[in-house]
Amino acid sequence: MLTDDAWEILKVLLKESGRVYNKYEHRNTLEGILYRMRTGIQWRDLPSEFGLWNTVYRRFNLWSKKGILQKLFESLASEGDPEWLFLDGSIVKAHQDSSGAAGKQDEAIGKSRGGNSTKIHLAVDSGGLPVYFELSGGQVNDIVHAQSLIINSPQADIVCADKAMTVKLLELT
Repeated sequence: MLTDDAWEILKVLLKESGRVYNKYEHRNTLEGILYRMRTGIQWRDLPSEFGLWNTVYRRFNLWSKKGILQKLFESLASEGDPEWLFLDGSIVKAHQDSSGAAGKQDEAIGKSRGGNSTKIHLAVDSGGLPVYFELSGGQVNDIVHAQSLIINSPQADIVCADKAMTVKLLELT
């Protein structure tokens, strides 16, 4: 899944986190995480080629908590093509047991007519690669995040958005 060139870049970024990630198993783990994110399958259904599903899951949690995956995303997003910037939001239905965990952190899960949901507000570059995103409850309108998507994304020559976001952006200029 990852080319050797892509792995060499990612390995350097992972190494900056303080651990040595040049083992084959770490590449396998990262590929398993990416496969799971792309397909949306359950962790337990992860193909055995990526290793034990619970090992991949534990590393995903560890790397998420340490901010390693966020640093990877930010580093890769900085190398995009910023000529165009596309903004939009999409709703993801949350599992019925997804909310109510103990803790003070915002879970970005809201109530809507369809039940529990999360909204992903996303900015992508000319090649369609994500450069910045924000999460909110599913009931939150895209307009709320339009300005911050532009401010936190790389400077673009042209910004494209749907009608709701465009109206908000025109108000800001």
